[in-house]
Amino acid sequence: MAVYKQSLLVFSTLLAVGFAVAAPHRAFSAETSVQVQPKNDANLDALLRQGRELVDLGDYGKAIAIYQQAARLDAENPRIFSGIAYLEARQGNYQASVEFYQQAIDLEPKNADFQYALGYAMANLQNYPAAAVAYRRAAQLDRKNVNARIGLGVVLFQQKDYSGAFKAYQEAIALDPKSWQAYSSMGLVLIQQGNFVSAVTVLEQAAQLAPKQAGVQLKLGTALLRSGNTSEGIAAFEEAAKLEPRNPEVQLEIGEILKGQNDFDGAIVAYQRAIAVRPNLVAAHSAIGEIQLEKQDFSGAIITFRRVIQLDPDRAEAYYNMGKAFKARDRKSEAIQAFQQALDTYRQQGNNDGAQKAEAALQELKQ
Repeated sequence: MAVYKQSLLVFSTLLAVGFAVAAPHRAFSAETSVQVQPKNDANLDALLRQGRELVDLGDYGKAIAIYQQAARLDAENPRIFSGIAYLEARQGNYQASVEFYQQAIDLEPKNADFQYALGYAMANLQNYPAAAVAYRRAAQLDRKNVNARIGLGVVLFQQKDYSGAFKAYQEAIALDPKSWQAYSSMGLVLIQQGNFVSAVTVLEQAAQLAPKQAGVQLKLGTALLRSGNTSEGIAAFEEAAKLEPRNPEVQLEIGEILKGQNDFDGAIVAYQRAIAVRPNLVAAHSAIGEIQLEKQDFSGAIITFRRVIQLDPDRAEAYYNMGKAFKARDRKSEAIQAFQQALDTYRQQGNNDGAQKAEAALQELKQ
């Protein structure tokens, strides 16, 4: 399949100005079993069976209600709470997921699966320091847990701790030399550090292990282009588009590359393509809002971040960015309200860095 015409423009822009690293995936799978060992209680046994049936049918909301009834009958069973947490995460309710995983961990603190899943939920709330703590704990409890180290690397990368992220990926590869995810993420670190030749080597290894992963091809294309291998770099991007022409994540990653290089128009096109396939893709809407802020399209940013908040009411950064847009439009009372909501949400999520910047924005407006 031919590459999109816009993609060809994207690649020529990359060749001219270079490129920034694409954002890594914030989390990998975090499934925990909803199966439990019931007590000798007919009512509890019936509830657990009913809950499992609802899960199999994909009716997570009703399943959660059933498991909550079961939890009242057996409040000392951590797997009931972890099952609820897992189902909340499946529905994107990460704050609720965190709360239930913490209850499970209180009952069984040395369960590596619970710690890993807590890290996953925290990462989705963008509380990267808390996610790192949970992933480290999971890795300590389960020395062979590859995904815990990959997850740790991802959240350390988000905190710009590139050496820490690289070490985490090295540990993952030592445990599983066939982990393409670890090689792919390690390549991302090397790109960020400007070591493009080494990045190509690592990403080629990832591509050999996972030849049908479009995301790997995107990263490989980035490293190849930046190291001067123009034709090979474009071929890698073409391969990504051919592998997954309607995968919104591919377009999202292209958008991240362009956004990092200030090719805002090209990035918006990529994000809009992602949204065309998945209208509720929060990350794409949020990225468009950030570009609108950068381009001083404050009215557009307000509309976009309202949409982001509608899709994800727990996204503290969206409230904060909307506050910035309101402030730029001299809509002081609305800016204060948005920053206050950001502050409250950051605090609820335990994100101290976010809370501090929201509080500073509030104090500046109230002076």
